[in-house]
Amino acid sequence: MAERINSQKPPSGEGVLPSCSEGVPPSDRGRDARDTVRLQMQGVSKRFGATIALEDVSIEVAAGEVLALVGENGAGKSTLMKVCSGAIKPDAGQMLLDGAPFRPNNPLEARRAGVAMIYQELSLTPHMSVQENIMLGMEPSKLGVVLWKQVRQRAIEAIKEFDNPELTPDARVSRLSVGSQQLVEIARALAIGCNVLVLDEPTSSLTQQDVERLFEIIGRLKQQGKAIIYISHFIEEVKRVADRVTVLRDGRVVGSKNVAAISSDEIVSLMVGRQVEELYPRSARHAGEVVLDIEDLAGLKNPKSASLTLRRGEVLGIAGLVGAGRTEFLRCLFGLEPVRKGRIKIGVYTGPASPHRRWMQGAGLLSEDRKEEGLALSLSVADNVTLSRLKGFGPLGLVLPGRQDKATRRWIESLDIRCRGPRQSVLSLSGGNQQKVAIARLLQHDVDVLLLDEPTRGIDVAAKALVYKLINTLATGSWHGLPAHENTAKMAVPRDGRAARPPKAILMVSSYLPELMGVCDRVAVMCRGRLGPTHRIDEVNEHELMLEATGK
Repeated sequence: MAERINSQKPPSGEGVLPSCSEGVPPSDRGRDARDTVRLQMQGVSKRFGATIALEDVSIEVAAGEVLALVGENGAGKSTLMKVCSGAIKPDAGQMLLDGAPFRPNNPLEARRAGVAMIYQELSLTPHMSVQENIMLGMEPSKLGVVLWKQVRQRAIEAIKEFDNPELTPDARVSRLSVGSQQLVEIARALAIGCNVLVLDEPTSSLTQQDVERLFEIIGRLKQQGKAIIYISHFIEEVKRVADRVTVLRDGRVVGSKNVAAISSDEIVSLMVGRQVEELYPRSARHAGEVVLDIEDLAGLKNPKSASLTLRRGEVLGIAGLVGAGRTEFLRCLFGLEPVRKGRIKIGVYTGPASPHRRWMQGAGLLSEDRKEEGLALSLSVADNVTLSRLKGFGPLGLVLPGRQDKATRRWIESLDIRCRGPRQSVLSLSGGNQQKVAIARLLQHDVDVLLLDEPTRGIDVAAKALVYKLINTLATGSWHGLPAHENTAKMAVPRDGRAARPPKAILMVSSYLPELMGVCDRVAVMCRGRLGPTHRIDEVNEHELMLEATGK
């Protein structure tokens, strides 16, 4: 069982660590502050075979404090939090919870002790009600019979904190929005009386309204003396919501500072181990012939109406709020959803087509949901990279693993995919590396039109920088144009050895406006299923795009 000995809650208002925004560095904390430290992890190390996941990592988070934990994919954040939540056991080190030894054997023991982790991929039971999910595994009972009145009462107490009309005890979770489902996860943690709450990429699938609501809740939980560990790839969120930031790189702590005392550039530099001087590179681009022409396209539900033209050598961004119909628009283009009316012309091909035919016509889709439909998680890196184009890997339609592996190694090196080799299972890779595998498939197929749906969702800053550089080189045809000595900047060398490739045409959906403004040549906004006119990037700003997205 998890051990908690002589743990006492500090009296209200006494001994609470001052906000780091007040300029109190961790090393300067007074005695009272040390007494209110909720969770300490000291000298934690963990190996998986020859791979060092964590090496002598020490962090602490106090009552009423938000500690941001940042780092590249594969830096050790998830492993460290799995140790904290009891999902895996460390090889070395110790943990203290409210000053007492803390050694949970599993996540349930950790929750009972007061430590709850909410993962990016929510772990709810969709067919059950809100109250059943909140108390799942912790139901009060007598003689083996669940006391449903107590279940309901405790659920009501937990959800009243959020003032969300969607959250009622009897509501079925599958019918809630993603933001409300996340609140159910938080309510579950509060219902068992957690004092340490770990949030892993909590805003990756939320609307801006849900993000603001989440930040308000985090503020209230701080006031209640909860200790919160906040994992995020969005530096601007870290600067806004956290008191202190700790940076992991290659399984080690490389820096820990008050948020008020560190700049965004410093955080990024600590994460990647070098200066990221130009996050959004933009070489000279020259729009060529039209390769995608869409006129009054409508699906069964969304989009309701969409028209645009995309030329070779340009990047066109689609902005809009979650639920506006952007993803459905790309899925209609790629043949994953039926087209009700309108015209689609890709190259010389006109009309709707199946995904297989779209591949053959030179269009490829990067899905926003890489786990469910973007990748075959049970297959290897090599199988995923080559899955859509197996021709040429052997005689008579056979696939020779040696040839398949050789082609895959090129993309592993070019995109800095961190894996043991072509035969490693994609399931075992970090989210950022899984995304690189999905991108590698588009490049392996050598499509002319790339449909990118949230291409940087859930990946770290260094991986984002690589994606942005890749988009730039694809749009300009200069795949080889970056310094070869920068591992995360190496671009793919063309198979035929030529100095340049024909520029690609890229249609990119993103919920992150700075990304669209930094990467794209033109941008259009989708609002309630209708795609507005395109704007040149130098003729519009983020405020105007947001007004258009909200219908104002």
